Amino acid sequence: MTKQVFLIAAHKDPAQLNALVEQLRDDDFLIYVHLDAKGAIAPHEVHPTARLVEDRVAVHWGCFSQVEATLNSLRQIVAEAPVFDKVLFLSAQDFPLLSNPALKAALDRLRGKELLDTVAIGREPGQWAADYRYRYFYRDDAGKAARLACSLANRAMRACGLTRHMPGGLKPHGGSSWWALSRDCVAALLARIDREPGLLRFFRSVSCPDEMFFQTLVMNSPFAEHVLAENFRYIQWPEQGARNPKVLDEHDFERIAASRAHFCRKIDSRASAGLLPLLAALKTGQA
Repeated sequence: MTKQVFLIAAHKDPAQLNALVEQLRDDDFLIYVHLDAKGAIAPHEVHPTARLVEDRVAVHWGCFSQVEATLNSLRQIVAEAPVFDKVLFLSAQDFPLLSNPALKAALDRLRGKELLDTVAIGREPGQWAADYRYRYFYRDDAGKAARLACSLANRAMRACGLTRHMPGGLKPHGGSSWWALSRDCVAALLARIDREPGLLRFFRSVSCPDEMFFQTLVMNSPFAEHVLAENFRYIQWPEQGARNPKVLDEHDFERIAASRAHFCRKIDSRASAGLLPLLAALKTGQA
């Protein structure tokens, strides 16, 4: 059986993180955990099955640090694991909806596919109108001077009718932060970043680059023809719109069970307490 790699981003609740690691514990699965350098989990608290990402990053929502943490993790994974099918990027607030044997079978059927929720960014019908995220400068995680410089630059650009453009003629794409990419795709992406350092410089001043960086690079590569625009995650966004997805509870169970998802999120150990036993029964085929 071909090995799969799970990369888990975690910043709080070590018990919930370790419960996820325990559920995924399998001879055919490698599990890596990136601990937010400013988070509430100490390395010694992590399940011994998991491998810790060594080059940790203090992660700030909506900023490049999210991409940087993922890239650091991917570099270590590719260096340490010479053979595997995919890296599945999860958060510690995900819950697997399939048993490990069923998940292996599902991923085996998807071999050769890049599982990436993605859509073209722009103002045409069917596109995602998120171009403002890269057309101006954003450095919300930087110091006061850098934020002021961005604000002044954006004001001047708007006054002159100027906007930024993707480097190298890249066509922008975006979508969910959570994906599953093949080892070949990840290695090619890392190699391209090394060849073209301007890519990282550009995305450092993009808003919410984690929802754009990987989609843009993959969709502007030979791997685009292998993309299945589906990440097999159940995520529920509030109808009125919000920056973060809904924390799932027992009232969401029927929709989760009817989905084709491999994982659901966002799970909170307290707020989702009524849902967790239902998901456990679903996973074992007892629901």
